[in-house]
Amino acid sequence: MSRPPSSRPSPWPLLAGAAAVLGASAWITRRMVRRAQVQHPARGSFLLVDDVRLHFTVHGQPRHPPLVLLHGCGGSAEEMELSGLVDAAAERYRVYVFDRPGYGHSDRPAHRSFTADEQAKLLLHALRSLNVRQPIVLGHSWGSLVALAMALREPAALRALVLASGYYTPSLRLDTAWLSLPAVPLLGTLMRHTLSPLIGRLLWPLMLRRVFAPAEVPKRFLSGYPAWLSLRPLTLKASGAEAAMMPLQAARLRPREKELALPVVVVAGDKDRLVMTNWQSVRLADRVPDATLRTVPGAGHMVHHTAPRQVLAAIDEAAERAEGPVPVASPS
Repeated sequence: MSRPPSSRPSPWPLLAGAAAVLGASAWITRRMVRRAQVQHPARGSFLLVDDVRLHFTVHGQPRHPPLVLLHGCGGSAEEMELSGLVDAAAERYRVYVFDRPGYGHSDRPAHRSFTADEQAKLLLHALRSLNVRQPIVLGHSWGSLVALAMALREPAALRALVLASGYYTPSLRLDTAWLSLPAVPLLGTLMRHTLSPLIGRLLWPLMLRRVFAPAEVPKRFLSGYPAWLSLRPLTLKASGAEAAMMPLQAARLRPREKELALPVVVVAGDKDRLVMTNWQSVRLADRVPDATLRTVPGAGHMVHHTAPRQVLAAIDEAAERAEGPVPVASPS
């Protein structure tokens, strides 16, 4: 008895359609990233450190005391510059703004783990190469973990810390799985080169609203920041890896917080909707021996954008509390 022909549809048309969608997504992503790179070329300098090509910008007079600014996850040196903090600080500091590995115009070599401590080692080597001695280091969000790691690795190399809107106490985050997806092997590789950048661009206004809330997204940021440089595959991989490792990095640094032997100023908005200020910044200030806390009423996660003068006041406080004469950075 003959078997009737199968009525199950062939999967090949569906697979061909999926391949076409992924191919088109990859083409659009490459095109938009290239356009953003042309429209927003690197405006600073490059330094090769430990086989990593780092991009940085320098602002202010060489005679002023040095200040290093480290952006958060998904940010860049350009994001820091758009905040207004860099221009304000450059009036009395020699300001060094770095693109951390994988962000802005800095490289992030594959098959290498850029933990907070690894980035700290990298940046300390960079500062030595630039002959920058004992700077104040400000880290925003994920950058605060790097700043903490720098102070714990070489406390004598820094003058003071300013930690803004940081994550210091491990806690449950429901968005970790989604945010870390681009860093997952195979699936993440496929997604960050095809669909993830397009989905990210569609969700970009919502993400901005969340990180800047309760304030409006500044017009200067909306018109000046290149979204596609934060959505390029390399940066999605970096931000995904950092989102995944953030709780573990905080857990590793927490037992050593009491070793901090320099002034620490913790600053955060009291309306931060991305990290809980009471659970993170307030608790850190209570744990660290020589720390003071500045909370900015009505400010959210991007406190350096919405309240740059208050953040600059925190930097000035850190400078005043640091003992000894103010060192002067050599011209780079």
